[in-house]
Amino acid sequence: MAKGGNAGFSADLIKFIKDWKDKPGNLIMILHHVQEEQGYISREAAFEVAQRTGIPLARVYGVISFYHFFKTQKPGKNLVSVCLGTACYLKGGQDVIDECRSLLKLKEGDVSTEDGLFSVEPVRCIGCCGLAPVMSINGEVYGKLTKSMVKPILDKYRQ
Repeated sequence: MAKGGNAGFSADLIKFIKDWKDKPGNLIMILHHVQEEQGYISREAAFEVAQRTGIPLARVYGVISFYHFFKTQKPGKNLVSVCLGTACYLKGGQDVIDECRSLLKLKEGDVSTEDGLFSVEPVRCIGCCGLAPVMSINGEVYGKLTKSMVKPILDKYRQ
């Protein structure tokens, strides 16, 4: 990335980084704001954070990779969250996420589809244990799922 770039950061984000760059615990706060604004933390954004804060790039990546909250791949238009909490897992949550990944042709390590339409992520609890297994798409919850129910649900979002 060329010096003087801003990785698409807004003026508000640049000001936030400037205000926080010397405070304790600054890196996590700054990364949260980057992800909030951009939806994920791109390679360019990580470089820009390191440059603007004076924090070594290795430390920036160390924090990004340690905390599962931070995403390094651009999320898809439709966020598919599949619960793998205890109740959902025991009632077939892993089968649901495997079916989603298979239908969307996601390879190991992929988060988003090539067309940018879907992202799939496991979550620990959606809070609907009585409906296990559960998935949500853009906040709409689908419960008591079986593998055969996944395709018609995903198809509703393919527009």
